[in-house]
Parts: sequence; C-alpha cells; structure tokens
Amino acid sequence: MASHPIVQAGENVTRQVLADHPDLMVVAFGFEAKGAEGALHNHPHVQSTFVESGRFRFSMDGDTFEVGPGDSFVIPSNAVHGCVCLEPGRLVDCFTPRRDDFL
Repeated sequence: MASHPIVQAGENVTRQVLADHPDLMVVAFGFEAKGAEGALHNHPHVQSTFVESGRFRFSMDGDTFEVGPGDSFVIPSNAVHGCVCLEPGRLVDCFTPRRDDFL
C-alpha cells in the first residue's frame, strides 16, 4: 500500500514511492503529456523499468530505443539515461539500493 505522496518530478511528470526498504524501492512515474521528459541523469543505483502504459523513447549511455506497454529493461549503476514521452503513460521503476533522495 502506497503511503507516500505524489510529487511533481518535472513538467507533466509525477513521482510516487510505492514501496521502500533500505535494499529496494518501487516508484511510479506518471507522464501526463506527449513530450514530457525524464532528463538525462545517472545514479549509483541499479534500476529496472517496467512500462505499465504509454510509449517512451529512452536514451541510455548514447543508445536510443523505444518501449511500450509490457516492456522492461535494466539500467546499470551510473549509466547516463533519460526518456521522452511519446504517448502519456506510467513507468514503474525499482531501485537497489533505495533512493533515499526520493523520501
């Protein structure tokens, strides 16, 4: 059960922590409009991303690929990555260890 608030993570992007433990965190990102962006960034956490809905163009360490509902992939520690929303939707990300900056 999610008890964490929904927060703005960018223009037309929301974030909500769904579950957390020091070793693992599950976070939902809502992309409300075509063109909304998850800016390029990196972090020491290993991340898995599951596309619940929508379509997205991802960039990861210079490679670009598109994903849609049901797709999933892993982002290694410190890989530079980001995305652009092609169709509004929701991504569910898992991080290990937990992203304390999201709490």
